[in-house]
Amino acid sequence: MYLLGYDIGSSSVKVCLIEASSGKVIASEFSPKKEMKITAVNPGWAEQNPVDWWTNLKLAHEAVMHESGIHAEDIKGIGITWQMHGLILVDKDQNLLRPSIIWCDSRAVQYGERAFKEIGEEKCLSHLLNSPGNFTASKLAWVKENEPEIFNKIDKIMLPGDYIAMRLSGQIGMTIEGLSEGIFWDFKNNCISEDVIGHYGIPKSFFPEIIPTFGIQATVSAAAAQELGLKEGTPISYRAGDQPNNALSLNVFNPGEIASTAGTSGVVYGVLDQLEYDKLSRVNTFAHVNYTPEQIRLGVLLCINGTGILNSWLKHNFATSLSSYGDMNELASLSPVGSKGLSIVPFGNGAERVLENKETNCSIHGINFNIHTKGDILRAAQEGIVFSYEYGMNIMRNIGMDIQVIRAGNANMFLSSIFRQSLSSVSNAVIELYDTDGAVGAARAAGIGIGFYADSKEAFSSLEKIAVIEPEHEKQEQYLEAYTRWKHHLNEII
Repeated sequence: MYLLGYDIGSSSVKVCLIEASSGKVIASEFSPKKEMKITAVNPGWAEQNPVDWWTNLKLAHEAVMHESGIHAEDIKGIGITWQMHGLILVDKDQNLLRPSIIWCDSRAVQYGERAFKEIGEEKCLSHLLNSPGNFTASKLAWVKENEPEIFNKIDKIMLPGDYIAMRLSGQIGMTIEGLSEGIFWDFKNNCISEDVIGHYGIPKSFFPEIIPTFGIQATVSAAAAQELGLKEGTPISYRAGDQPNNALSLNVFNPGEIASTAGTSGVVYGVLDQLEYDKLSRVNTFAHVNYTPEQIRLGVLLCINGTGILNSWLKHNFATSLSSYGDMNELASLSPVGSKGLSIVPFGNGAERVLENKETNCSIHGINFNIHTKGDILRAAQEGIVFSYEYGMNIMRNIGMDIQVIRAGNANMFLSSIFRQSLSSVSNAVIELYDTDGAVGAARAAGIGIGFYADSKEAFSSLEKIAVIEPEHEKQEQYLEAYTRWKHHLNEII
């Protein structure tokens, strides 16, 4: 018996097949091998054609089925995860009306800012747990004002995973998690927000049926079965946005549990059991995968844009003589904790929500040409990224998050011993590394959705922990001294 996971990213689509009883990955593939096209007609815009997601899903799916050699009837559930916040519009015949406005498109910022003021800041935060910002609802408001001929043809709106489910089944639905990431959900009244749709003039008919995150949401249609080589009637039994799903993939379900990623941008995601929010909207709060109105489980999302992209920039522009990130880490390890007084503020990848949407650019502080080396700069960069995490995690602590254990996949910046040891020591949290990814998590979650696993504990019982990093208590004073110095430089900038 097997389970499928589909991960719809903005760079590629990943498909994973696991054996349900053991949780073992049988086959995994992604497409395309080069990054998917993102179209920017104007500065700050970012669009993708959802048909490209479907085309690449089919290619990766075909490769997985070929590699595994299994029979389609042995696949008992499908889970879907996706790049959050994207807007998809279809007409009454389920035809696409325009390309998807994806997560990194910033054209709708002013619409969200205006809604925040006119609905009322306190009301937005207490009901939506966020400012409307640049999320899906504001993107739809942009379409209404700038493309009225398209807006008037809309039958249903969707998020990227809902579109894939529609292509699989012919049915359209959205979860509460999905509605919350679009800033359509009123947490106090447990319904689609009348304030948001009233302010933006969005008809309630645009919203499809609300479906559970786990459960038989739809089944594979005859047409999709023929197109993909699946069995008609195979259940689609789970869907969630990528950040809640990444947390699920690391078995993060309950209050106080924390997940983190550190790729081009960095994320810390923790679970709360009460309706709390940051009054300055420096972190975002959405429904977690196991949220219900009766059992509050919220995902608090800290996002740092300027993380791994700094390490990548240094590799390609500064440490060009070094052949790999491993070589960079080895050279950086020769520098002591604190990088001999050198500090790098890493925020060089656009406006940072954690800084109240200020755009500060990256900066180096305290460089001394007589003592500092290439290794010191490389270490200071990784420490600066760690310090940006700690700065954001303090905001999370202030709204009730108790950060004792951080779970992460063994990938990207977490492959660096400097990064993970510094993060553990500065935050005073234990870091656990696991061998998993979003597509694997979606496949496991599909097993919960069909009832094969009794609960999340059983679904993730085979999750492999590959390393544990403890704080270096004997060096903690040095880490905190370096963090204090870094924060002083940041405060001068902002």
